[in-house]
Amino acid sequence: MSLWIYEVGLILRSPVALIATLLLAIFAGAAVLAGLHEVSRQQAAIAAIPAAQAEDNAAVAVRVAESQDAGSAAYYSFHPTWNAPSTLAFAALGMRDVSPHMLRIRALGLEAQIYDGETFNPELALPGRFDFAFVLVFLAPLFVIALFHDLTSGEREAGRLRTLEALPHGGRALWLRRSGLRFIMLWTALGVPFLLGALVSRAPLAGTAAFVVIVAAYLLFWIAVALLVSRLRWSSVANAAALAAIWLVLALVLPTLANVVINRALPVEQGSEIALAQREAVNGAWDIPREDTMRRFYANHPEWDGIAPLPETFHYKWYLAFHQVGDESVADQVQAYRTGLERRDAAARTLGVLLPTVGVQAVLTRLARTDLQAQLAYQNDIRAYHQRLRAFYYSYLFHDRPFAAADFGRAPTFVEGG
Repeated sequence: MSLWIYEVGLILRSPVALIATLLLAIFAGAAVLAGLHEVSRQQAAIAAIPAAQAEDNAAVAVRVAESQDAGSAAYYSFHPTWNAPSTLAFAALGMRDVSPHMLRIRALGLEAQIYDGETFNPELALPGRFDFAFVLVFLAPLFVIALFHDLTSGEREAGRLRTLEALPHGGRALWLRRSGLRFIMLWTALGVPFLLGALVSRAPLAGTAAFVVIVAAYLLFWIAVALLVSRLRWSSVANAAALAAIWLVLALVLPTLANVVINRALPVEQGSEIALAQREAVNGAWDIPREDTMRRFYANHPEWDGIAPLPETFHYKWYLAFHQVGDESVADQVQAYRTGLERRDAAARTLGVLLPTVGVQAVLTRLARTDLQAQLAYQNDIRAYHQRLRAFYYSYLFHDRPFAAADFGRAPTFVEGG
């Protein structure tokens, strides 16, 4: 124990070690605070939905009070959907930084509503928002390099290496003690801010423990790299340069190149192209006979056929029908798009087996439910909800039932995960 105390005393007298540890803790703390603030902002926006929705419903109810037309209610009513952040989202914001976590939809064509203005960032391998995952993956290795590049070379350059290795409990035991202390310092600098954030966020114990273990494993990987480089018996400056080059290649160069290769090998059209195709199908419906549109609609939805005939004048039955036909016309494109994104995601996760920088990001965003799979699951929830909305309004439209003010409260509400 006295040897460990002595080593602690030595490292506490090292300005580089203390400054590096303190700086890493500051970065980690700032990232946790930024993540908590962003999650809090998103939660506040979601919490404000019911009041805003009640106000919107009241305004639309006044608009359709006289006609009691269910089609007008469907056209003017926006219905909120949301994807609440998980308790670990503060640590790895992932796709929540670039994809919508709230979307107000109407019972009209859905695909254009989902993909309009979509911003998608499938590059798990590239740096993202400044959050805890960013600090761990991209900044922590630099602090490992600062503390480990001269662990043995510094003693050799000072002429103390042979003496230290000849001492009792010297040699390998000495380097294990020194490496262990530096590892504990770095792990603490990262772990304490994260654990405080998890406590504030009320994150589950299992997920929190998994994060802490991943932090330790990632630090140990970079420590192992540093110790392997030190065995080459280069100077401290050469060690630092070599480790910096390894960090640059593993953290930035290879992931970027791999991302380019994945994107070219697995081409995926943009969501905006789907929105454009759906919108063209909807707009084109004005120029074709209504009977053709209704025939296509009834072919896929026979439950609404023959209930009440379509009048000669404009009717929302036809209007909503050609919006649904427009959605169905791009169904194959939507499926191909999602399949392409999932294949890219699978390729990126496979890459993560070889590149720890990519793999750690992928695992953290999966634990935090902020990855592509979480975003696609949210879209599935939106689609399921939109089907219920359509069925609700169709039950009025195709039976020619009046839509009174009280019926606004009977509209289905969005249920996350349902």
